[in-house]
Amino acid sequence: MTEFVSAPATLPDGQRVYAIGDVHGCLEQLQALHAAIAEDIAHRPVDQCVLIHLGDYVDRGPDSAEVVALLTAGPAVPGATVVNLMGNHEEMMIQAIGSGKTEDAVHWSRNGGAESLLSWRIGRGVPQALWPTMVPFPHLAFLRGLAMTHRVGRYFFVHAGVRPGVPLDGQKRDDLLWIREPFLSSKQDHGAVIVHGHTPTREPAVRPNRIGIDTGAVMGGVLTCAILEADRVGFLQA
Repeated sequence: MTEFVSAPATLPDGQRVYAIGDVHGCLEQLQALHAAIAEDIAHRPVDQCVLIHLGDYVDRGPDSAEVVALLTAGPAVPGATVVNLMGNHEEMMIQAIGSGKTEDAVHWSRNGGAESLLSWRIGRGVPQALWPTMVPFPHLAFLRGLAMTHRVGRYFFVHAGVRPGVPLDGQKRDDLLWIREPFLSSKQDHGAVIVHGHTPTREPAVRPNRIGIDTGAVMGGVLTCAILEADRVGFLQA
């Protein structure tokens, strides 16, 4: 049974959010979390249910292509509305495939892109110009169509975080995808509680102004899903 603790924000009765942190090609863990979420919904039905993936589906792990195929296929969990957000690794991949620039390819490859290419059966000797023809179009369309943010009540969901002191509707794309400091150490009220991934920690981080749920699945840690409902938060892990 999931243990819940007090959350820094509340949701109205009848609403629940499941938010999953950085997947990084860890297909089995993602499938296990989806199964656990489906089981939780079956045992504890709710009127409105949203499942949010916080980005970084690709790179470093072995199954990036399979993770994207799973998310492209349709609703991951019956009974839940699914929202897929953009991560900085998706942005690196899109740039490397779309720009044709060598520096974009090198930057992506050095940050886990080499493993992603292999998952799409693109060998190391394949010219960059051929990459767009070897990644299925539905996969590229999925990656390019990812949302940057999503808001539910007093919670604001984003991959990396926000720039303190900047209104949520005025945040820059680079910060939403890449920021660490000064966001992580900030004690400011950002106008909502920020639920994010991007920065791995051993355990989920629950602070008055943010909840961090990247627990390093691809680095020997676990994949974490936060359950937000009423005035509490709990965690599923795989």
